[in-house]
Amino acid sequence: MTEVVDRTGTSPDASAPKAITGHPAIDVAALGEQLLGKWADIRRQARDLSARPELHKTEGLTHTEHRKRTFGQLSFLVDNGAVHRAFPSSLGGSDDHGGNIAGFEELVTADPSLQIKAGVQWGLFGSAVMHLGTEDHHRKWLPGIMNLDIPGCFAMTETGHGSDVASIATTATYEPATQEFVIDTPFRAAWKDYIGNAAIDGLGAVVFAQLVTLGVNHGVHAFYVELRDPATKEFLPGIGGEDDGVKGGLNGIDNGRLHFSAVRIPRTNLLNRYGNVDVDGSYTSPIASPGRRFFTMLGTLVQGRVSLDGAAVAASKLALKTAIQYATERRQFNASSPTEEEVLLDYQRHQRRLFTRLATTYAASFAHEQLLQKFDDVFSGAHDSDADRQDLETLAAALKPLSTWHALDTLQECREACGGAGFLIENRFASLRADLDVYVTFEGDNTVLLQLVAKRLLADYANEFRNVDFGVLARYVVGQAADVAIHRTGLRQVAQFVADTGSPQKAAIALRHEEGQRALLTERVQSMVAEVGSALKGASKLPQHQAAAVFNLHQDDLIDAAQAHAELLQWEAFTEALNQVADPGTKTVLTWLRDLFGLSLIEKNLSWYLMNGRLSMQRGRTVGDYINRLLIKIRPHALDLVDAFGYGPEHLRAAIATGAEKTRQDEARDYFRAQRASGQAPVDEKSILARQAGGKPTQS
Repeated sequence: MTEVVDRTGTSPDASAPKAITGHPAIDVAALGEQLLGKWADIRRQARDLSARPELHKTEGLTHTEHRKRTFGQLSFLVDNGAVHRAFPSSLGGSDDHGGNIAGFEELVTADPSLQIKAGVQWGLFGSAVMHLGTEDHHRKWLPGIMNLDIPGCFAMTETGHGSDVASIATTATYEPATQEFVIDTPFRAAWKDYIGNAAIDGLGAVVFAQLVTLGVNHGVHAFYVELRDPATKEFLPGIGGEDDGVKGGLNGIDNGRLHFSAVRIPRTNLLNRYGNVDVDGSYTSPIASPGRRFFTMLGTLVQGRVSLDGAAVAASKLALKTAIQYATERRQFNASSPTEEEVLLDYQRHQRRLFTRLATTYAASFAHEQLLQKFDDVFSGAHDSDADRQDLETLAAALKPLSTWHALDTLQECREACGGAGFLIENRFASLRADLDVYVTFEGDNTVLLQLVAKRLLADYANEFRNVDFGVLARYVVGQAADVAIHRTGLRQVAQFVADTGSPQKAAIALRHEEGQRALLTERVQSMVAEVGSALKGASKLPQHQAAAVFNLHQDDLIDAAQAHAELLQWEAFTEALNQVADPGTKTVLTWLRDLFGLSLIEKNLSWYLMNGRLSMQRGRTVGDYINRLLIKIRPHALDLVDAFGYGPEHLRAAIATGAEKTRQDEARDYFRAQRASGQAPVDEKSILARQAGGKPTQS
C-alpha cells in the first residue's frame, strides 16, 4: 500500500493534507482515465470547449434572451468542429458514433439548454435524415444540417400522443396523380408538441406521420418537410404553430407546436430506408413485419436516450464534487470539542446522504460506458444484428430512467446538504435541477421505458420454456414450488439464524462478499420476473380487454422488476470495472464504494428480502451497521473520489467550491484562537453556572 492523504477532518485543520501510512490510497490520475473511458480524448476536447465562457449559461436572462444566446452557441460548436463526428466521412464527418455521444453529453456542464438544443439539431433532426434516409437525402440535406444552414426539428411527439408513438394521428397520404404526400393534422390533439426549434429557429423538420397509400395505412414513417421561408422565417403555406413559452427549465430552447393542413411534399421527401412508395403508390419494405419495421425505425434514434444517460451522470458528478468539497470545509456545531466546530463531512448522516449517492454515480458512470460501447458497436456495424439492436434498446431503456432520476435526487440532496448556500443560483444546484427535470420524461418517459424493459424480461423468461417438453416444465414448476416453500416458510431464515447466532461479523462478511451481493441482487430480479411471468401465463390467449386487465393488475410489479434489473446491471458494471483496476489502493477503495452501492440497494429493499426469506432477521440487522462502517472507510478518500471525475472550477462554476468557505472558516478560527490566547475573551455564562453548581468559586 502507498501513502494516503488523510482528509478525515479530525485534525485541527481538517482540509490540510496529513500523510499517514498503512492505509490504501487512490491513484486519482489513473482512476480519472478509467472514468473517461474509451473516448477519453474526445471527452477532454469537449470539456475544454465546455470550459469556454462563450458556452456558459448566463443566469437571469429572459427566456427570449436565453434562446438567442443558445442558438448563437450552436454556431460556436460548428466553428470548433464539435458536431460532425457521427456524420459520414464523405460529408466531412468521422463516422465516430460513440465519440460523438461522449462529446455531446459533456456539454451539460456548460449549459443543459445547449446540450439539448445541439442534440435536437444534430442528434435527432440530423440523425433522422442520416439513419432513416438514403444517400440522396444525405447529399441534399446533411451538409446544411451539419453547418447550421438548416436549423431543424424532430417532429414526433403529439399533444395527444407522447410515449405511444405508434398511435400518432398526423397523416401523410400519397397521391399518385401528383406524386406527392399530403401532410395533415386532422384534429388539435394531433399537433406536434414540445418540439425543439419549432417556435422560432426551425427551417425544416423530420415529421413522423402515418403513411397512407392506395387506401392502406403502413404505419409511422418519417418525412422531410420544409417549415419556414429561409429569408422571412415565416411559416410556409399550410403550416402553423405556437410557442410553448416559458418552461420549468431548459429555457434556451424554443420549444413549440406545429400543425399541418394539406401540406404537399414530393414523394422523394419520404425518408425511405425502411419503407418506400413507388410512383404508382405501391409500398415496399425490406422488413415485412409492420411491428418489426416500426421498432427498427425507432431503434435508429436510440442515441437520444444514450446521451441523456451520460449527461445525467455528468450532472450528478458536478453536484457531488461541489457538495463534498464544501462539506470538507464548512464547520458546524461543537460536537467533540469545546472550542473546535466539526467539519460537515465528519457527521455520519452527512456521509450517508452524499457517499451513497457517490457510490451510485460511480455505478451509473461505469454502466454508461458499457451502454456507449454497445451503441458504438451497433451503429459502427461491428455488432449490428437484430439481437444486438434489441439489447441496445433494452439497455438504454433500463439505464436512462435510473440515471436521470438519480441526477434529480442527487442535485436535490446536494442542495440541501449545502444549506442556504446550496439554494443560491450561483452554486448551480437549483438551476441544474430545473434544467434536468424534463430529462425523466423526454426521449421516453422513465416509467414507460421500464415497462419496455419488463416486457423484454418476460419475453426472455417465456423463451426459456417455449420448446421444452412437459416433463422438463413440470420439474421446473416443482423446483419453483420447493423454492417458494423454503423461502416463504422460513426454513432459510432458520438456517441463517443458526449459522449467524452470536456472530454479527459472520453476517456482515456474507453480505459484503461480491458473490453474496450478486446472489441477493440477482435472485431478487429472477424471483420478481418469475412471479409476474407466472401470474401472466396464458393472458395472451384471453380477449383483449381481459388480457389488458390482467396485465394492469401486475404493472407495478413489472416496473419494480425492471428497475431491480437495471440496478443489477449497474452493480455488475461497477464490479467489472473493478477488475480493470491495477493499483491495489484504488481497487480497495473502489471495492468499498461498490459494496456501499450494493448494500444500499439491499437496504432499500430490505423488506422484500425479509418477507421473501432471502435474508434472516439477523443478517438484515447487519446491513445498516456495515454500511456505516463503509462510510468511515470511505471518508478519507471522498475528495479523491470526486477529484477523479476531472471537473475543474471552470466546469463547476460554484462559489462554494472555490475554497472560499475554507478561507472564511480559517479566519473565524484564527480570530477565536487569538482571542482565547489574549486572555481577553469574555467568559461564557454557562461555564460560570457550571462552576457555581459544582461549588467552585467564580472568576472575578
